[in-house]
Amino acid sequence: MTPSKSPSTDIRARLARLAEPAAAASALRSRSIARFTERADASGLVDVAYATADSPVGPLLLASTQNGLVRVAYTAEGGEGGVLQQLAARISPRILERPARLDSARRELDEYFAGRRQAFDLAIDWRLTGPFAERVLRSTAAIPFGDCLTYGQIAAAAGSPRGARAAGNALGSNPIPIVIPCHRVLRGGGALGGYTGGVERKRALLAIEGVEPPR
Repeated sequence: MTPSKSPSTDIRARLARLAEPAAAASALRSRSIARFTERADASGLVDVAYATADSPVGPLLLASTQNGLVRVAYTAEGGEGGVLQQLAARISPRILERPARLDSARRELDEYFAGRRQAFDLAIDWRLTGPFAERVLRSTAAIPFGDCLTYGQIAAAAGSPRGARAAGNALGSNPIPIVIPCHRVLRGGGALGGYTGGVERKRALLAIEGVEPPR
């Protein structure tokens, strides 16, 4: 005599059968969205591609245009929306999540955090910076791994020897931290100074590069 199924087993089986169409529909929607984004990207309809990435200093949002990497943002959980709104307002509302477009950036960041990379080899789109800020950030990008300069030295390198405060403001609004290493710029006398991602992140990045963070 075949033992009868328990009520709980029968309910689980029915729920499983009910879930199958929903799971199939969800998979179909995912494939449709993937095909749509691929076609949009291939047709040149995506002005800004973005992806998220985990890192030892917290979650990151990476964004690129056809010209190169345009944004690296520290984001709290679920905090991507504000960054995307800014990109839509300042560059273009035609933004789509396209992780494949950020593969090189994510790989180089992973290598940096793992201690296998000391310089980034990524095209940069500077459109989110003004002329002076771009000079400051280009000078900052030239600071070697493991070295540090002061705000005054960076200002001088950018052609404004008395512009330490303005250089600090430009560094504070750096749209591409880590890749453009504003964490390598300290106050005169070696004090840590501020940082767009918070001073603890600045300490962590300097520690990755073997620099003893000042107190």
